[in-house]
Amino acid sequence: MLALSYVALRVIHFAALMLLSGNALYSAWLAPRALRRLMTRRFARQQKVAALVGLVSAGVMLALQGGQMGNGWVDVINPSVWQALAGTQFGRVWLWEIVLAGITVAIAWLRPSDAARLLLLFGAAQWILLAGTGHAAMNEGVTGAIQRMNHALHLLCATAWLGGLLPLLFCMRLARGRWHNAAIHTMMRFSRYGHVAVAGVLLSGVVNALLIQGWTAPWRSAWGEMLLLKCALVALMVVIALVNRYVLVPRFRDDNGPAQQLFIRMTQTEVVLGALVLAVVSLFATWEPF
Repeated sequence: MLALSYVALRVIHFAALMLLSGNALYSAWLAPRALRRLMTRRFARQQKVAALVGLVSAGVMLALQGGQMGNGWVDVINPSVWQALAGTQFGRVWLWEIVLAGITVAIAWLRPSDAARLLLLFGAAQWILLAGTGHAAMNEGVTGAIQRMNHALHLLCATAWLGGLLPLLFCMRLARGRWHNAAIHTMMRFSRYGHVAVAGVLLSGVVNALLIQGWTAPWRSAWGEMLLLKCALVALMVVIALVNRYVLVPRFRDDNGPAQQLFIRMTQTEVVLGALVLAVVSLFATWEPF
């Protein structure tokens, strides 16, 4: 039950951070200046909730990790176990994760003038820190540094892709009104950079798998089987993204109804598949790869 709770919190933490980063990507960069202000206001409440959930989940995950390192639930609230955990690689990285999450909460709730860019910056910093935990931290030296940099790239590309899907749906609604031109411009920019993000996810994912499991056939271990499931889900997401971009989008001008509605449904399906990927990754990331 303790391990399952930890996995569930990983899903929640990743999802909150992905929502926060995806929203900030649009309101700080992808959208034209006039639309950025609208998106910043529209996403403000989501950003507050996502930042707070990210902070709470990060703190509770540290406590649950202490319980797993110790003797179960009794050590989840044991200060001596927390102190021992703080001396580990995971503990040192995770304490900084909590610090950055706290700063992110302050930015989201206080909303300084450059809040969107700051949220994007601190969201990215949290993703980079996450690359210093788990299997990405299994190697030392040059190989370890390459593995962590590659995993950080994987996480950043994944959040640019998956985290950008919900704001994309918001842009679809805006495209039906007076914000039509700005919304279309924003969606096209997301599509353009989305190609780079998808390619980054796929290439860095292959490198990650090789650095973790080598050239071993993945179906020979439970970890590898879950990796194959993740790959299948990602492949479906790629197919949906390609159909959306190269089949449905060109039909928008000639067909204002069915093509756009199908685009929305396909993107919603992509979001669901992305959530399943997060769940699968959160599960097998806690397993031994052999």
